[in-house]
Amino acid sequence: MPINMIVCCKQVPDPEAPPAVFKVAGNKMTLPADVKPVISPYDENALEAALRIKEKTGGKITALSLGNKLVRDVIKKSLAVGADELILLEDEAFEESDSWSTAYALATAIKKIGQYDLIFCGRQAADWDAGQTGLGIAEILGIPAVSVARKVEVTDGKVRIEQVIPDGYEIVEVALPTLITVTSELGDLRYAALKGIMAAAKKQPTVWKPADIGLEPSQVGAAGRHSKLNKLFQPVKEAKCEIIEGDSPEEAGANLAVKLREAKLL
Repeated sequence: MPINMIVCCKQVPDPEAPPAVFKVAGNKMTLPADVKPVISPYDENALEAALRIKEKTGGKITALSLGNKLVRDVIKKSLAVGADELILLEDEAFEESDSWSTAYALATAIKKIGQYDLIFCGRQAADWDAGQTGLGIAEILGIPAVSVARKVEVTDGKVRIEQVIPDGYEIVEVALPTLITVTSELGDLRYAALKGIMAAAKKQPTVWKPADIGLEPSQVGAAGRHSKLNKLFQPVKEAKCEIIEGDSPEEAGANLAVKLREAKLL
């Protein structure tokens, strides 16, 4: 049975960039121009899960992304590896969204897309690491959700999932439609073949503004946030080192023990 799948792909700053290049000023994070955007790695895992199902059962993959001024060469990677369609929720109104306003906009767009059996998201985004958007979409759509999947298979109209738990994994079976968040244990996204890259270059994404999905600018992005950012800062790490001396190794050891007791570490 062909499966209609939607994969949510977020554009984020490259998480492999050195931490020292990230700067915070005025509760906003800034990056130098040489830190390039990428698709969030967990979202790439989710896209790979969809591609494996498409190979076995057939069907359609629609990649869905939200933001503003999305870099086409980055976000069209989903088309290059095998997605059939790319829809962008792209407008300045979508900027500075939180997990709620992102999930609400994506869920509303999914309702407009209409037909879907599986929705895939990464277990969390590589920039804020909240891990809330995927489950929020499922709640808004009123469908089941399974998080932290390392393997996904579809048989007889049901989806079988290996879900990661602290001491291993458990097997969960859910009826369609459902939403699944995918973790890195599933495996890396395949490389795009030259044929796929050339095909993606010719294919243009569908772009929707808030009005195209029936929403007002006040319902999305910063205006639609349900959370408030009180302070964004880079923690200051300080370390002190004290050399414990003694006339002999035994005396130095005894002096160390005294210091540890004073610090209530012994």
